[in-house]
Amino acid sequence: MRILAAVLMLFSGVGSAAEWREPPRGSATRGAMMDALRPHAEWLLGAPVEFVVRELRQSGDIGFASLVAQRPGGGRIDIAATPGFRRGEVFDGPGDAREFHVLYRRSGATWVAVHWSSGATDVWFSWAPLCRQYRPVIAEVCGGQ
Repeated sequence: MRILAAVLMLFSGVGSAAEWREPPRGSATRGAMMDALRPHAEWLLGAPVEFVVRELRQSGDIGFASLVAQRPGGGRIDIAATPGFRRGEVFDGPGDAREFHVLYRRSGATWVAVHWSSGATDVWFSWAPLCRQYRPVIAEVCGGQ
């Protein structure tokens, strides 16, 4: 959890040298990126789900997001009452299952959540093979990889 907070702090300090842009609120791109993750989040947490965007980055046909799932209007999701908890896929423990990290790829006009996590307690997307593909949107965590 603390590692993810440190990564988010790194991201928040990125400025004009970045190779990415944030799709603006209300844009088709932003909506498509949220919609790409929504079925995965709803499978784990139950429907309906909306996202609070902590970080959203796009560079060409790739993207990264750090999101927090909630019920529409800001309602908190009770992890113990979710389908994922009942199936044994989600736990009310060290990682918060409401927190998502996503690596996206655009395929034609469709955004796909290719790699994603719910409740991760490490920076899994700093793995060298992912850095080679997604460096423009996650350079801070990739170092010299």
